[in-house]
Amino acid sequence: MISDLAGETSLLRESGPLAKIELLGVPAYTVTRHTLARQLLTDPRLVKDINSWSLWTSGAVTRQWPLIGMIDVDRSMFSVDGTEHRRLRIKTTQALTRRRLDALKPRIEQYVAELLGDLERAAADGEAVDLKETFAYPLPMRVIGDLMGVPSDDQKMLLDWYKAFFSIMTPQDERLKVIDLMDEYFTAMVRRKTAEPGDDLTSALIYSTDEETPLTEEEVIGNLKALVAAGHETTVNLILATVRALLTNPDQLALVRSGEVSWETAIEETLRFDGPVIHLLMRFATEDIDLGDAVIPQGSGVVISYRAIGRDTEVHGEDADTFDITRATAARHISFGHGPHICPGAALARLEAGIAVPALFERFPGLRLAVPVEQIVNMPVLTQNDLAQFPVHLSA
Repeated sequence: MISDLAGETSLLRESGPLAKIELLGVPAYTVTRHTLARQLLTDPRLVKDINSWSLWTSGAVTRQWPLIGMIDVDRSMFSVDGTEHRRLRIKTTQALTRRRLDALKPRIEQYVAELLGDLERAAADGEAVDLKETFAYPLPMRVIGDLMGVPSDDQKMLLDWYKAFFSIMTPQDERLKVIDLMDEYFTAMVRRKTAEPGDDLTSALIYSTDEETPLTEEEVIGNLKALVAAGHETTVNLILATVRALLTNPDQLALVRSGEVSWETAIEETLRFDGPVIHLLMRFATEDIDLGDAVIPQGSGVVISYRAIGRDTEVHGEDADTFDITRATAARHISFGHGPHICPGAALARLEAGIAVPALFERFPGLRLAVPVEQIVNMPVLTQNDLAQFPVHLSA
């Protein structure tokens, strides 16, 4: 699957709007169409509670399943529904307002400028440089680290942990150790900020006092862990996918450079065409869900296959497999989700990509791939569109 995303996407779409799949030996259903996804993402009969999954409660799936760490998670806004979800989410969404994002913009611009300098120094001898490792990878962790109050000295360590966590090549015993290390780290961080709060979102979550039921320590830790993970992975992938799409479609890049089409539009088309998330795990049916021509049985797991949804010809036209920044339907994508669990950091990811990608092309107008595009392959990750490397030359 990972080595042939185009082939996987075609197979899923050919299987219909709701396809039966296996995820590393575990059966599930996946949604491959835009309209059905919008319907099910707002259906209260599909929940995040792992205890509604029959394979989990029966013991058929255990902690030894490689993907369990993405589903059996701490209590947070990402793992509960309904009124509890709203309670756990509200402080985060209040903190990620347009005003706060505007205040972050100068810092993001500073980090982008510093990393572009690092990129130039790394390529001083004229050799190829890895755009991911030197630019796209460290930027989002710096930003989300600042936002959440993660010390800069710890950010590389966290990147290494998340890399091991997401890779399906990591032995499960090692992955479980990484999960334990992250639990210990974020627990200690929350307790430290409880004693000495700072001007960061973690402290704000700890000391929110306008709620009838303040967040517990477990809930703060759960939100913190999930936000750091989602806050850097999504943006790394979005930056690289946008650069790849533009470099391999020079006519489209020319439209952006001329000002005929905005950078924002190019980023939105990338989100549709080659978005950061391939599959989102997982929701569970609390009862049989009759879709007319198919039924999701009670207790089943449901995956949302965002890559297939972004290529939906019924929404985006017969040329949905083509990157086209003049496409009228690009803004209709749901690559950041839909409904109550829509990604709370979507605006931040857009802001970072909207600063990083134009600055990159402005600083290095001769930027080009150092290898054939076919050699830019994905990491062994089932859920994210995570590229292994992105070698480039900075000049033509």
